Amino acid sequence: MKRNFSAIADNAAPAKTEAASRSLLGSQTLLRGLDVLEAVASGATTLAELTDVLELNRSTVHRLAATLVERRYLSFTPRIGYALGPKLMEIGFQASDQMSLPQIARRYIEALADQSGDTVHLGILDGTRALYLDKIPGRRRVGVSSRIGERHPLRSTGLGKALLLDEPEERLRQFYHAEHGSRQKYKFSLAGWLRFMGEYAALGYALDLEENEDRIRCVAAPIRDATGKIKAAISVSSAAQYMDDARMRDLAELVRRTACQISADLGWNGTGPGARRAQD
Repeated sequence: MKRNFSAIADNAAPAKTEAASRSLLGSQTLLRGLDVLEAVASGATTLAELTDVLELNRSTVHRLAATLVERRYLSFTPRIGYALGPKLMEIGFQASDQMSLPQIARRYIEALADQSGDTVHLGILDGTRALYLDKIPGRRRVGVSSRIGERHPLRSTGLGKALLLDEPEERLRQFYHAEHGSRQKYKFSLAGWLRFMGEYAALGYALDLEENEDRIRCVAAPIRDATGKIKAAISVSSAAQYMDDARMRDLAELVRRTACQISADLGWNGTGPGARRAQD
């Protein structure tokens, strides 16, 4: 039997249009629900405030908010208003557990190594040392001898200093003196080191000027979490012959920008500690 494909297509067209309309309506409802959550998070707690902020009619906002309360994304207290609900905290903890810093940072530090041609490290504070979590080797003839899992000094490495940029002076003194028992002879006095740390804190990045290894220099910047606190740091390291002062200044902006991108993926919104320095 010969089938009339034109008729079939004509009958299918209204169904496709209807399905597309339902999809669009569903997406719009989802986006509006997210807008309600963000408005409450920003301080709009009453129905009148939400209606004004979202520029929607009162019944629509009430329906969206009621659904979010029912699903525990919002809570509601009479005469007080709306607040973020316990479901968001549960999801937040789950997201935190699932987030792997090396996994999140990997594509960024790979791009940084590719763009710079130098070795890139990712590390965290581990007691009074810097612990390397990841390393992307560079393309230079002279390599950097380091391994994932190694612990390195704080006061003499760029990455270590970047981890300490928010620390008060008393804590910086403690970190400096913690390495007095090591075999390494450090080239800067406490007063000189504190002066450098003050300058680095204002700039939002730190340098290693052949302080940890002869003929090895690096530029480093801190990574911040959702609270604005320093969670980790990244560094670009290379032989001094590839790292004159002018190139280090150029790299500083690239390294700092990469650190800010990783921070954003960790939930940092550019506020709190380090916000002004990141924007300068």
